[in-house]
Amino acid sequence: MDKTKVIFGERISREGELRLGASAAIFDHSRKKILLTQRVDNEQWCLPGGRVEAGESVAEACAREVREETGLIVKIIRIIGIYSDPHKLIIYPDGNKAHIIALCFEAEIISGVPEISDETMAWGFFDQQQAEELEMLAGHLERVKDSFSNQTAVIK
Repeated sequence: MDKTKVIFGERISREGELRLGASAAIFDHSRKKILLTQRVDNEQWCLPGGRVEAGESVAEACAREVREETGLIVKIIRIIGIYSDPHKLIIYPDGNKAHIIALCFEAEIISGVPEISDETMAWGFFDQQQAEELEMLAGHLERVKDSFSNQTAVIK
């Protein structure tokens, strides 16, 4: 199965299309584990999230993506970080290239229980050490670590 690739180089993101995304860090009740989903398309683990669509705020996009991927209704609590490394280019299995600007939010479950969807094949709550052992989607492990750090919003 082809995986999404990451290439680093001086301002290499100029070669890609600019894409805005939002992901959610959703903790369990103990705040010691975070919800991760396993994607159907490449079998990698990630925070629930995806592309922001025209006509919606980044918070709305984040909540929509969580609902689509997990069935959960969430409330956005705070921003964890903004990620926009111009020296990183994402190359998708179909050959498309992207400079991703991603916002990561902490979200709280309002209703529902996690479930799989047509985009996800598995889900689970993991502590940071367990997450570090998974094959993660590009950039998501950094967001997981920042989520656990509980620091003021990071800008990278």
